[in-house]
Amino acid sequence: MGAMNQIDKDAALIAELGGPAKVAELLSYADGGVQRVFNWTTRGIPSAVKLERPDLFLRDFPAFKKQQKQTAKA
Repeated sequence: MGAMNQIDKDAALIAELGGPAKVAELLSYADGGVQRVFNWTTRGIPSAVKLERPDLFLRDFPAFKKQQKQTAKA
């Protein structure tokens, strides 16, 4: 089986975080939020959302890891 594409990675991350309902709750999305997040499992998580919440969506990004280490030292 080939490598996962970004949409597959985003869908897996949503599942890892607890599914669309949990992610919508974490993002404080109200009406229609669950459907919105569910749509990301086939379209990918929008870049703007990833940048707004790097703690959820960019945890494995090297720059975010470096920032977290620096914050922990302070």
